[in-house]
Parts: sequence; C-alpha cells; structure tokens
Amino acid sequence: MSAVPPPWALLAELTHACPLRCPYCSNPMELTRRSRELSTAQWQDVMRQAGDLGVVQTHLSGGEPLLRPDLEAVVRAAESAGVHTQLVTSGLGLDEARLAGLVEAGLRSVQLSVQHADPSVSERIAGRRSFEAKERAAALVRAAGLPLGVNVVLHRENLDAIDAVVELGVAWGADRIELANTQFYGWALHNRVALMPTRAQLDRASDAVRRWRERLAGRTELVWVVPDHVEGVAKPCMGGWGAVSLTVAPDGTVLPCPAAATLPGLDPPRVGDRTLAWIWEHSAAFNRYRGTDWMGDPCRSCPRRDEDFGGCRCQAYAITGDAARTDPACRLSPDHGLIRAAALAEEEAPDLVHRTPGASALTRLRVSGIPDAP
Repeated sequence: MSAVPPPWALLAELTHACPLRCPYCSNPMELTRRSRELSTAQWQDVMRQAGDLGVVQTHLSGGEPLLRPDLEAVVRAAESAGVHTQLVTSGLGLDEARLAGLVEAGLRSVQLSVQHADPSVSERIAGRRSFEAKERAAALVRAAGLPLGVNVVLHRENLDAIDAVVELGVAWGADRIELANTQFYGWALHNRVALMPTRAQLDRASDAVRRWRERLAGRTELVWVVPDHVEGVAKPCMGGWGAVSLTVAPDGTVLPCPAAATLPGLDPPRVGDRTLAWIWEHSAAFNRYRGTDWMGDPCRSCPRRDEDFGGCRCQAYAITGDAARTDPACRLSPDHGLIRAAALAEEEAPDLVHRTPGASALTRLRVSGIPDAP
C-alpha cells in the first residue's frame, strides 16, 4: 500500500474559455487555448483513473464548462467511475434541455456563481449581461431536484452587500451559500489593490454572517472564511499540498492546486505522460511541498506546522518571489508586512481591470460603466 493516502477530490478545469470577464478571476494570466484542451476521450480516461485512484468527488469547472459540447460525456464517465460530479458554472448556456442531458448523464449537484445581488452591479462586475441567465439557471436546477450552491467571490465592490447576497441565495433556494473572499492569484493578483477590502468592511460582513447563521441554522449552509491576512494565521493550501486534492488543467497539466502552474521549476506532469496514480504518489511536483520536511524557519519550529503546512505556496511566491518562504499571511512570517500594507489600505481603490479574451491584453475599464460584452 502506498504511503501517500489517496486524494479525495479532483478539480477538472475543462476549459479556460468563459463568457464573463471577472476582475477577480484566479485562472492563469496565460490561458489555455481551445485547440490545446484535452479531448473527450482524454477527459473520460481522467475520470476513470480518478475513480481507480480513490477520488470521491470532482468539480467540473473552467472557465465555463458548459462551453464544452462533450460535457455530458465527461459527466457520464465520472458517474461510471463512481465519482460524484458537481458543475461549477456561471449559468450562462444552461437551459432545460442541457440540464436534462446532464442529469441523465449522472450530474449530482450545481454550484452557481453570482457577482452581486443587484442585477446591474452584478453585470458591471461580471463584464456582461448575465444576471437573468443566472436566475433562470437557479430555477432550473431547483426544478430538476439537484442540490444548489451559490458562490459569491467577495471583494471591496460587494462586501457591503452581504445581507442582500444572502437574501438572494435564500430566495433562489440555495442549499449552500459560499461567501468566498477573493484569492489573489492570476488576474485577481493583478487587481489586488482594487479588490482588497477594508478592515471595516470585513468586520461588518462578519457581523452580518453571524446574524444570518443564527437565522438560517438547520436550513441553509452558510460558508464564510475570514481572509487569512486579517487573522494573521495561514491556511493550509487545498488542505495541504498533495494531501486531499489534485487539479487537471485544460491542457492536461496535473497540479497540486489550481495556481501552482505559476511556480518556477515545478515541471508538473501531464495526462498521458504518466498515470494519475504515479503523478499523485511519485512525481516531484506533488512531493515538493508535501508534508513538513521541506520547511525552513519559522515554519519548521512552529507548533502549527502540521496544521497549516506553512500556508499557501502560490501566495508565498506571488508576494515574495520564493515559494518556499513562510506564507506572508502568517503574522510570524518575516514578510507579513507586505500583505498587511495592502490589507490596511483605506484609500480610494484604483480602477478594476476586467479580464479580456486576449490573455495579454490589459484594457482598463471602470466598474461604474463597462459596456456589454459582444
């Protein structure tokens, strides 16, 4: 038996293509082109191998996975492999016939992204008209009898709307409302100063979440995690590097977490070059920061080293340029001041830069007046 316990979850990034232009997008700055995406047969084999490896659940994500015409075939392959499927979607492109086909293939649940409770603000953040499509998608999912989760990425532009956001999730019949503070990777890192909430916003939002949890107890699951830079306590990356989850990118690159492709020298393996089992157990990429042996101080001597595993390697690299340093979110990190400086900024935020179809294009668009996407 392998000394490495099997993974529990698989994030299947079926495509980077997306109809939205969210300024907090955590996908890489250089997106995978459609021509380089895995084929239907390759994704089916990924699901078969994932089931053999012990994966219990897969999140079918992107980009927008509904843009894959073979999504039903991928769902059916996962179902045949005994892997529970959750569709992570913007809702655009989900109609009654498409959902019926996915349910017939074995889809088990849906997580729907929402940018704000106010339709006009939601669309200004998303970069195109989309709110009505999301509302229709939520109704279709509930009518189909599938569990519905609503995910709202939180930042300076929507944190003060927590009450309205939760009310929206309840009105749409969500079983789970996930209030996910922005993770600063990819395009979101580019927008970090503009997205970073103030401490006053976070305090107000925390109070609102506490009240709603009391009100919704036993009815709707309300997920809220205070950003790690506020608590000064690093969170374990994906439950620990190479501990519970693996990610397969659109081009078949296999990663310990979605943002790990940015780390220099990682040289992650790809689907087809090796089996998922070999990659999980033996690859240098998955073993590089697994456990605690790689750590230097202050992590090595910290009593929390077996709980937070030094925090997020991608955040450490993004902020310090060294993936092996202590996550700057931790108050014990010698680099903690780098993240606190941005977190405590109370001045007027700069304009957001919305994600554009061209990975290298940086078109500055004000949130207060962006046009509808073509």
